[in-house]
Amino acid sequence: MKKVAILHGPNLDRLGKRQPEIYGTATLADLERMLRREAKTLGLSLVFFQSAHEGALVDRIHALTDRGIDAFVVNFGAYSHTSIALRDALAASDRPAIEVHISDISKREKFRRASMTAGACVAMISGKGFPGYVEALRQLAAR
Repeated sequence: MKKVAILHGPNLDRLGKRQPEIYGTATLADLERMLRREAKTLGLSLVFFQSAHEGALVDRIHALTDRGIDAFVVNFGAYSHTSIALRDALAASDRPAIEVHISDISKREKFRRASMTAGACVAMISGKGFPGYVEALRQLAAR
């Protein structure tokens, strides 16, 4: 069974409370339940991790890689736009990663329109809400 890590950065633990006009009213727990159901149909095993701390995310990428994770789905939140460290950690993992953004970053503030971390990913899905995560799982399952 292919193992996929779903990694979330700062403020994603605030889903359902933070800017519902942008991110909706569903919570991170709702997203995890939805992804577990989808993973079951795809024959995937999922691991979830969320942190507001960049170093904790880097450490988790390294630890999961060492434990044999097969792929990553990442939404690093604001770190997507700034973190060379997260980009390097993903690149060093030598595992396929797909970056997901709930909102369409191309239509957000100018500083959010470019992703620093997407260059270490095989794809980026932006602006599809929670279904973007399902799309990412399906793409990884087909690899």
